[in-house]
Amino acid sequence: MKEDLSYGRDHTFIPAYSFKSGNTAAVLNDVWCYTNQIVNVVFIGTPETGFVMVDAGMPYSGSALLKAAASIFGDGRKPEAIILTHGHFDHTGSIIELIKHWEVPVYAHELELPYLNGEKNYPEPDASVEGGVIAKISPLFPHEGINIGRHIHLLPEDGSVPSLPEFRWIHTPGHTPGHVSLFRDRDQTLIAGDAFVTVKQDELYQVITQKVEMNGPPRYLTTDWEAAAKSVKKLEELQPKTAITGHGRPVEGSELEEGLNSLMQTFPSSAVPDYGKFVKE
Repeated sequence: MKEDLSYGRDHTFIPAYSFKSGNTAAVLNDVWCYTNQIVNVVFIGTPETGFVMVDAGMPYSGSALLKAAASIFGDGRKPEAIILTHGHFDHTGSIIELIKHWEVPVYAHELELPYLNGEKNYPEPDASVEGGVIAKISPLFPHEGINIGRHIHLLPEDGSVPSLPEFRWIHTPGHTPGHVSLFRDRDQTLIAGDAFVTVKQDELYQVITQKVEMNGPPRYLTTDWEAAAKSVKKLEELQPKTAITGHGRPVEGSELEEGLNSLMQTFPSSAVPDYGKFVKE
């Protein structure tokens, strides 16, 4: 029986790129960041121990992601699992191609499952939100849910991360209901997803140049700003030493510590837009 895996009807190629697109950077000796157009995909592991992939990039990027994995871990190697920080189009854009090629389990938070099994669509991106050019064109971005069927699994309730025994997952909602971040206590490494980002994601020039600037989650797709503020506070309290976010460059040391603390302290004025359909009066 043929399995019914499907993207939303609005699944489409998005011609958006940063100058870092296609770059694979070794952030730590077992943590790699691959920039796929304007979003980061993270690989955790080594050729000797195996690896896990975090998020699945932009639509129609499957071959690029496979090449990136092969360049790090060798031809023919496949991840033990794929972890999704959330289900937005730029984090699940090539998940079906990867599932078909690798036949590996995919894990996400329970509150993201309706968007990954075809039950629900995300709200349409908010073009009315305060922001730059990308915010204005955001209605062109896919928002319909996808269906990956039996391949999607719940993250364990105890906070552990399958195939990553040193990491734990942390519920960081706001950008989406079931958004999660990953944290390794041993060296205080944070995979933040879109709980916060290191580029102003609604501004075209900043996205292209990848100028480092600590920001809240992308404005045009964030639906709960109260929860988003609490999530940033939760992550700041972990005192991460290295962070890879869903968009923008990896940051570490004092740049991360000071930037994240400042973002937490000023979140209502610096991150929350002055207006938009998801902004409370």
